[in-house]
Order: sequence, then structure tokens, then C-alpha cells
Amino acid sequence: MSHRLYGELAEWWSLLSTRDSHAEESAHILSLIDEALGRPAQRILELGSGGGLLASHFGPSRSVVLTDMSADMLAIARQHNPDRTAIEGDMRTLRLDERFDAVLLHDAVMYLTSAPDLLAAFETAAAHLNPGGVFMVLPDVVKDNFQEQTLSGGSIGQPAAQLLEWHWDADPEDDTFQVEMSFLLKDKDGHIRAVHERHDMGLFTAQTYVQTLRKAGFTMVQGLIWDEHQLPEVFCGRLST
Repeated sequence: MSHRLYGELAEWWSLLSTRDSHAEESAHILSLIDEALGRPAQRILELGSGGGLLASHFGPSRSVVLTDMSADMLAIARQHNPDRTAIEGDMRTLRLDERFDAVLLHDAVMYLTSAPDLLAAFETAAAHLNPGGVFMVLPDVVKDNFQEQTLSGGSIGQPAAQLLEWHWDADPEDDTFQVEMSFLLKDKDGHIRAVHERHDMGLFTAQTYVQTLRKAGFTMVQGLIWDEHQLPEVFCGRLST
């Protein structure tokens, strides 16, 4: 399913999520990747990079390739990463003639809503890693700790944008949950319009992530944590040498 947020509304991303707001998170993710690899990762592939805000903080010493299904989001990614390659492609089927030290799949993993899709994306990661390379997956939430919640944020002024997200699970027995997204978009002339759309997200157990990584040919890297609460979950596999 296509989403307006990543298409016709992509130009509003800079008013919903600023580059600077990703600096701390980006540094932490990079430190986890380096810790898992046992050395600085020189070549990194990001699956589902969106606007490339995380990678924009990885520094010039890292070679990073960004991939996403949305041409509109990749246009934004190129603005933030002018010296990096950005490639349009589906993480479930993407095949590049390149190998990397690490593959990163951040919150775009939430758009994988079935076990076969999850495995396909993990196999894509395996196909692009050097022996001993690491694959880091950072879902926003796993089924083990899902709770209904709302989130909001954005900017003020003209132009400006506000976003309200309502996360809820219509069927706790399946592997998805829903995010209802409502936008208030104010243009430079002060005209405001409202947009609503629903995003279906994958909701898998921690055990499913581990089992799928192993099925794709990875051994688990233990001991990596986000913080003392382990939210979000950190799943990392190493490709066999």
C-alpha cells in the first residue's frame, strides 16, 4: 500500500522531523553497529532509509548507501546526504552488486507485516554483507511489550505541520497493529488543511525476530542494549564467515 506521507506529503517531512533531532540517536546506533562488528563499520547499507536523517550524522569517513521504495523520500535523503548513493528499491527483493560491513534496518521494518516479508528483507541483508558482517534491526515495538498509545509533535510558524499518531491493535491475534495518522498542514500563507491516513504495521514477538535472523543465516550478537529498559529492542545478527 502506498502512503501519502511518503509521496505527495514528503515535502512536509522537514517540518515534522528535523535533521538535528536525529543526531543523538544516530550516534548511538552507529556505536552499537561498531560494537557488534568489533571495529568501525566503514561501509554501511541502510534499508528503508526514508529521508536519510540518521545517515546524515554518520560522518564523512563512512561509506553509506541509502535505499528506499519511495522516490520522494530518496529525494529528501539526497538533500541531506549529497555525497552518498541513494537507490530506489524494495528491501524484500533488492539486490546490489556490492558487499558491506553492516546493514541497518531501523523503523522501516515496521512496514513488513508478514513472516515471509520479514524473512525476505533479512535475506536481502545477508546477500549484501561481507563474511562476518552484522545486520542490525531496530523495530519501534515488539508484540511482547505493545501498548495502545498516542504520539504527537511537529512545528509552529508558517509553514508548519503537526502530526498526531494513534497506535492501536484491532486484532491482537494477528501480526499487525494500526497507526492512525492525522496531519494539520499550514502553508506559507497560513492556510491549513487536515489529512488522515492509516498505516498497517508489523507486530512480531522478539522470538520471531531472533528465529527469522537465524533462518536467514545469522548468528545472534548478544549484549547490545538501547538503554536499561531495552526500548526499542535491538536485534543484531552476524553473517557466518
